[in-house]
Amino acid sequence: MDIDWTALGQVFGVSLLVTVSIVGLFTFGIVGSSRKAETQPDGTVAATGSPSLPARIGAYACYGLCAAAVAYGLYLIVA
Repeated sequence: MDIDWTALGQVFGVSLLVTVSIVGLFTFGIVGSSRKAETQPDGTVAATGSPSLPARIGAYACYGLCAAAVAYGLYLIVA
C-alpha cells in the first residue's frame, strides 16, 4: 500500500483554508448583523439600536457566500 503524501498534504491544506474561510465569513456575518453595545450612564452595557444598512447588506452577503460554499461542496459530493 502506497500513500501519496503530496496529495494528502494538498487535500489537508485546501480543507483547512476553506474551513477557516467559511468560519471567518460566518463570523463577519454575525458581527455585521448584531446590535451595537452601548455603555449606559449607570455603567451597565446594553445592546441598543440596529445595525446600519451597509452592515446588514454585508452580513447577508457573508451568509450568502457561506451558503454558496456549502451548496458547492454538496454538489461536489453528489456529482
